[in-house]
Amino acid sequence: MLSYRHAFHAGNHADVLKHYVLGLVLAYTKQKDKPFWYIDTHAGAGIYRLTEGYATQNAEFEQGIVKLLSADNLPKPLADFVAQIKGFNTDTLSFYPGSPAIAQDFLRADDKMRLFELHPNDYKLLIENFLGLNSKAQARQVKIEMQDGFAGIKACLPPPPRRAVVLIDPPYEDKQDYQRVVKMIKDSLTRFATGTYIIWNPLLQRPEPRNMIQALVDLNIANWLNIEMTIHEPSAEGFGMHGSGLFIINPPWTLPNILQETMPILTHLLALDNTASFTLNEQTI
Repeated sequence: MLSYRHAFHAGNHADVLKHYVLGLVLAYTKQKDKPFWYIDTHAGAGIYRLTEGYATQNAEFEQGIVKLLSADNLPKPLADFVAQIKGFNTDTLSFYPGSPAIAQDFLRADDKMRLFELHPNDYKLLIENFLGLNSKAQARQVKIEMQDGFAGIKACLPPPPRRAVVLIDPPYEDKQDYQRVVKMIKDSLTRFATGTYIIWNPLLQRPEPRNMIQALVDLNIANWLNIEMTIHEPSAEGFGMHGSGLFIINPPWTLPNILQETMPILTHLLALDNTASFTLNEQTI
């Protein structure tokens, strides 16, 4: 299905959680001198304009990143994330970086980025944003393919430096995506067991997201962390997303403590009613 455009949701509560945690993982990964790869299976357009086009239709960013930008006395991890978003803008919030742009901020000269995007229009925008105006050195660092990331990732694993952060963020418009995620993770771990895999999922009043998380747990992965944040009570009609989550395989050992300290603040800032909450579960062997 090629109807999904992430621009409608750019900068919303789910993006804030996803990109905040992604930045924490990448900041930890780059502490070692050895190079790493960043692999994004559903990269989208890379950068989104918030002043015109799709993003203005529902203006979901106003209930997401805007709330952080106007907050005071944030703890350093959240303040660093806000500073990164401000770095893509001047005086006003005009642009919101997608995951490829977030990741590029953390890449060093020897690190590489592999981006997959199947939607033809978003693929063209991704090319323009990352290769159209960049130097030849950056073009060698970033490879973009118009391909289904579920299939494309196979050629990337294991990466030559044997270090990688992989973001898996499908639209889930097709219910089969939940099963594809589990199948892809199972295959990817046989190819590259030590990589860090970040799997985003919506929180819905449907069984598929919960079943997917349980299926991932049932793979008997040694080290994982699951963070979920709800921002409002589920709708009485049973429709819509009331939060989102990230299942992280081989997370940095520092991540649980950072999230325990900062998620109460993030959840409070993004809450739309008094039922907003977060949960953090992990397994370490």
